[in-house]
Formats: sequence, structure tokens, C-alpha cells
Amino acid sequence: MTPYPQLTITPDVIRLIDLGAPVAIGVSGGKDSDAAAIATNDELDRRGHTGPRLLIHSDLGRVEWRASLPQCEKLAAFLGLELVVVRRAAGDMMDRWLSRWAANCERYENLETVRLVLPWSTSGMRFCTSEMKTAVICRELVRRFPYREILSVAGLRREESPKRAKAPICKPQKLLHRKLAGTRGFDWLPILDWKLEDVLRLHHERGFPMHEAYQTNSRVSCAFCILASQSDLLASTNWTEHHDLYREMVGLEAESTFGFQDAHWLGDLAPHLLSADLRAAHAEAKARAARRVAIESRIPAHLLFDRQGWPTIQPTKAEARLLAEVRTEVAGLLRLQALYLDGDSVFDRYAGLIQQRHDRLAA
Repeated sequence: MTPYPQLTITPDVIRLIDLGAPVAIGVSGGKDSDAAAIATNDELDRRGHTGPRLLIHSDLGRVEWRASLPQCEKLAAFLGLELVVVRRAAGDMMDRWLSRWAANCERYENLETVRLVLPWSTSGMRFCTSEMKTAVICRELVRRFPYREILSVAGLRREESPKRAKAPICKPQKLLHRKLAGTRGFDWLPILDWKLEDVLRLHHERGFPMHEAYQTNSRVSCAFCILASQSDLLASTNWTEHHDLYREMVGLEAESTFGFQDAHWLGDLAPHLLSADLRAAHAEAKARAARRVAIESRIPAHLLFDRQGWPTIQPTKAEARLLAEVRTEVAGLLRLQALYLDGDSVFDRYAGLIQQRHDRLAA
């Protein structure tokens, strides 16, 4: 057997292994998490690790490939480790997008945002990972291992993206630091420097088959992932198991007037899977999206809210009238029950929000 590359490791990781810290290896069903789990388990054995170790999978519900959980179960059996499956209590990933859209509409109606906000996660706003995976997994690890230092493992590789190329081998995970539970923890990326061929060779030489999705797709995450290539998204539409999800997601595109990937719309990939009514609604939504963008382009940048969701400047009376006109047009376009549709009410709303922000900062 050809030895696979050394794992990336740090003194903090070695210290925790030597102390018998709990090690939780995050698995998704994808080839990299498979490889990280197998190689990490070998390394723990080699170093004489005596603490608890397990695999942990955050199930994202109906956006998952049907084979992903069974793949994780096969991996757990292969390694002889426990598989812990966690889920977000408030609903799955599709529920999160739907509830986000409903909340964004309510915020717009109440002038708690100046521009309408998309329902989807994005490459720069990956709450699909932070909320649906990291937070849920860390909560379970804190519950399981009170008063312990915890090592949380993920199968990320530098080769995958420019952002991952800069990832640290090991860093403190703030969600594992819980004073009441007495826990601390670190994220460890053991195969950070591995190449694709290293991952494929490990699967082959250890005789562990990869997820069935690799028959058609280059990567395995959600069935329709915000980071996926157009070719992978198209390939996913060819799997019958994804058709209901596809129609639901296209339905949210049509309702919201936001394409799943900015300029790329899921509904354009496989229109033959849609009903005539949904195809028509989707086409209308794309036209309404262009109109919404044109309307909102009239908003001066200084009147937009900051990242914390607060206005930073009081508009003039003329600017307030402009905002009221924009809001009236957008609300009509999206069929929203918006408040603050005249210049005076917009002016007063800004003043009230600015005062609220001042009061909070002063408290």
C-alpha cells in the first residue's frame, strides 16, 4: 500500500491527542470527509490516542443527496466508530431559505431594510454552513463532552478554493468555548495539503467506495449548492430524487425574484421538469427581477443601512420622498404589504431608527 501524505498537524493538536481529548470528525458523505476520517483515525491509532472519537454528520434535510447519510453510516461501520447525526431543530436547509425570505419581506415592509434581501445563502454569506452545520455540531459536542477540550476535524483542502488555501491548520473554535459547560475546543484540518489524487488513491487503496453522486457530479454537498458549478447543478437535475426539491427551489426563485446563484437561475437549467404555470411564473419573475434592480438603483448609497441593520444618516425631505417612491414600486412589484410609502413617514421612520440605535449604544 502506498503511504498517503502526512497530515497537517500542530503542537496544539498533538497536545490534545496526547491528553486523550475527544475527537469528532465531521462527515458529509463526500470524498474529502471520507478521506479525512480514515486518515485521522489511522493517525490517532498511531499516536496512541485513548480518548473518545466519533463521526458527526449534520443532516440538512431535503437538500441532501439520499445516499449521503447511508454513505456516512458505511464509513462509521468501516472504521468501527459511532456516527452521531444532528439536525437543526427549527427545520432543514430549505425551511431556512423559506423562513429567511418571509422574514426579509417582513423587514422590508417595516422599513427595517432599504433594499429587498435575497433568500439564498451566498459564497460570502454561508449561513448554510455556519448555522446548519457548525453551530449544530458544536452544540452537540458541548453537550456530550462537558469540562473537556474538544478537537473538531473537517476534511477541507487548500486546493479546493482560494479561501481554503489560506485556512489555518488549527484554530480555536469559539462555539466550543462554553463557560457554563466548561468546554474549549479547536478546529483541525488534517488533509489541508492533500491533492485530489491523494484523496482518490486513499479510497482506492483502502477499498472504500465513494458516494454514488460522483458518477455524474464533481463534488458532493447539497443536491443544489450555492457553490456548485453550472454543470454540477445541471447534473443534479438528472437525478429523479431531486425533482421535487428542484421545483420547490425554482418556486422560491419565482416568488422572490432572486436567482439561486446571482445571475444564474435554477429554473433555466431544466424547464422540462416544471409545470407550465411554474415556467410562466419563473419567466415573469426574471423580468420582475430586472425591474426591481432598476428601481432600487435609484437609492443613494448613503441611505442604505449598515451591516448591523441601522441607518447611518437622516435623509432630506426630498430623499425621503424618493425612498417612498422606490418602496411603493418595489412593494407593488413583489405584492408586499409595505408601510412607510410617503415621504413624511419615511423621514420619521429613519429618525426613529436612528434614535433607537443611539439609545442602544448609550445603554
